[in-house]
Amino acid sequence: MTRERPLLNLGPISDHPPSYAAAHDDEEDEKDAPPKRWYHYLPLCGTIAMLLAPHPSIIYVLVNYHLRIMGSLSRFMLHLCCIYTLTFLSFSSLIVILARDPGPVNADKRQGSAQADEDDVNVLQALLSSNDEDMHTPGKWCRKCWAPKPERAHHCSHCGRCILKMDHHCAWLGYKCLGHRTYSSFLHFLICINLLALYVSSVCSSVVYFAFTNPLAIDEVTPVHAMMLAFYGFVIILVIGPFIVYHAYLVSTNQTTVEHLSPFLLLRQLPKLPEAQTGRQHRLSDPPLEHELSYSQRRLVREAHGTIRQYDVGWKQNWAQVFGWDRPFGWVYRIVLGGGGKSDGRHFPRNPRADDMLARLAADLVELDKDR
Repeated sequence: MTRERPLLNLGPISDHPPSYAAAHDDEEDEKDAPPKRWYHYLPLCGTIAMLLAPHPSIIYVLVNYHLRIMGSLSRFMLHLCCIYTLTFLSFSSLIVILARDPGPVNADKRQGSAQADEDDVNVLQALLSSNDEDMHTPGKWCRKCWAPKPERAHHCSHCGRCILKMDHHCAWLGYKCLGHRTYSSFLHFLICINLLALYVSSVCSSVVYFAFTNPLAIDEVTPVHAMMLAFYGFVIILVIGPFIVYHAYLVSTNQTTVEHLSPFLLLRQLPKLPEAQTGRQHRLSDPPLEHELSYSQRRLVREAHGTIRQYDVGWKQNWAQVFGWDRPFGWVYRIVLGGGGKSDGRHFPRNPRADDMLARLAADLVELDKDR
């Protein structure tokens, strides 16, 4: 059965966005995302290899040292259980990151012709709506997806789509974005890897110490394996440890990597600019564009970016929001799986002081504009 011709034909929608949104969404100026190739998965294979490669040496050290030399079955089982529990937790988080969508902006596709007709009506109503403020409001319209962009969502040029509460695009984890639904699993993955490296490094360091103090009581190969494992774990801690500290800071202040590294995103959140006290019109757009700002105004925005935390509602609530627990001991369950965000990824509680700070920033930008 052929589909009836619509009563109103709007014609093809232009690929060109509203000029005002185009000036603001500079992260969306990239070309459409190319399809994933086989070489995009090579870093992921390297990540899995880095997790699995040390295990033959770990088994060799545990068997030779704790069973043959020390004769302690209990310590052997304890170390084996701890190491493989952390390994299992690391892979559980990695599987969640790879299998889960980081945060779909569009609603789930509905099936059936009746539902499709209803979707067409909804789109038609949206296009015919007289209120097109969202299309021309910076940060609320994606000119690549040609769709509304929710709060804290960003367009990824690698994935070719918008991601809810996008943190960053990671090539090491399947060439995927980390967003609202996978960011907590990403933190869980980093923490488990770091704990695993710390545990293996400490266990093997004790074996190296025993080999130096009792050279005749141990063979020549076991200390070599232990020394390499201790060094390997130490390198992992040096690389992953600062990364964990950085993301712990982001979670405690309720920021994403994109928000922390892009101070001029504050311009999109500014209220309506006040008039200059001199009585003349300021030369800034409303809200201002980054290229319109002078050096002093840019410095002011960067300094304000270090103090204005729009979504910071206290470190306890921030951590609970990211990992998604409501009960007092809900974090225990998240230790195993990593969990997901508590909100819907589209609306977030705001810092009650952020609006006043943004209003002061807008007034200061206008005052600085009179000196230009």
